[in-house]
Amino acid sequence: MKMEYEPWYGVRCIFSHGVADDGAGTLFEERIVLVKADSFDEAIAKAEAEAENYAADLGGETEYLGEADAYHLALSEIEEGSEIFSLMRTSELGPKDYVSRFFQTGAERSR
Repeated sequence: MKMEYEPWYGVRCIFSHGVADDGAGTLFEERIVLVKADSFDEAIAKAEAEAENYAADLGGETEYLGEADAYHLALSEIEEGSEIFSLMRTSELGPKDYVSRFFQTGAERSR
């Protein structure tokens, strides 16, 4: 059975928006965009170009930090529930400590 190539990638880029409104530190953003490309390298290049435009459009202190992770979507169709990004990490932290360290620090600005 011949596998068809699927051209979609989810690419996460990291931004700095300068000092947060409350002065408590620097505001960072992790942003995932969907990109059509023929390879990981092309997907990252396209996402980085989009990231530079995004930062320029916002102006001010917004800066793309040059960090991008790509995830290849091995799907023939993108639909509700489609996985568009995944990152796996090995850690010696337990589940609660892991979530507290990387996701629920109390400093998130989402929704």
